[in-house]
Amino acid sequence: MPNNPYPTYKPECVLITGATGGFGEAFCERFAAIGAKIIVHGRSEAKVRALCEKLDVPTYPLIFDICDKQATLSALSKIPADFQDIDVLINNAGGALGLDKAHESDLDDWENMIEMNNTSLIRITRTLLPNMVTRKKGHIINIGSIAGNWPYPGGNVYNAVKAFVKMFSLSIRADLQGTNVRVTNIEPGIAETPFSMARFKGDEEKAAAVYANTKPLNADDIAESVFWAATLPEHVNVNTMEVMPTQQSFGPLIVERNE
Repeated sequence: MPNNPYPTYKPECVLITGATGGFGEAFCERFAAIGAKIIVHGRSEAKVRALCEKLDVPTYPLIFDICDKQATLSALSKIPADFQDIDVLINNAGGALGLDKAHESDLDDWENMIEMNNTSLIRITRTLLPNMVTRKKGHIINIGSIAGNWPYPGGNVYNAVKAFVKMFSLSIRADLQGTNVRVTNIEPGIAETPFSMARFKGDEEKAAAVYANTKPLNADDIAESVFWAATLPEHVNVNTMEVMPTQQSFGPLIVERNE
């Protein structure tokens, strides 16, 4: 019997948004390990170029702020010919801001979350998707969250933007029937990355409290989940994958009781 009797798919070129932080670097390293060319996206030119140098595969630096429409479209239009046939697009850029109740939240934070999690994602996807359809080859992997499935106090707009990512993923999956293009929404639970530092705007104490006295997921756990979905044979599509650490689970519904 052969060592690996189950056939797998090897993507040749992978574009990862938000590649320099959190999950992104782990995604780059996981796909570089099989020799895939990597398009490394980030806002910081120094960080993007440092990551490109670290990866022992052909790379292309893609530097722009995902909230800047013109910068996004301009950068994507300049991807060189040998990187244009993207097999896997991982929409990883995004994040949360704040954990305040709705009536106490910062409106700018709400609008920024919509822009970086939703508007930028659909903009990049719409730009790159036609080439996949023409080639009848490609995979859109969106990094959602369990927040898109399970509401919690203070989640408000972050829960909503991740619910949007899930429904957008499922809807374009329906649109792409017959094109051979795959779509997957990966939905991580609590994972220890710089995510909470960004959410709490550098407040180390609040960020540390999120992971205190428990064993959360890490970036490599999610990278392995993404890699598995991306390297399944082309006739297999993982629609959604919710991943939690063992020590995280579902809470009871809250019932307010009068005294």
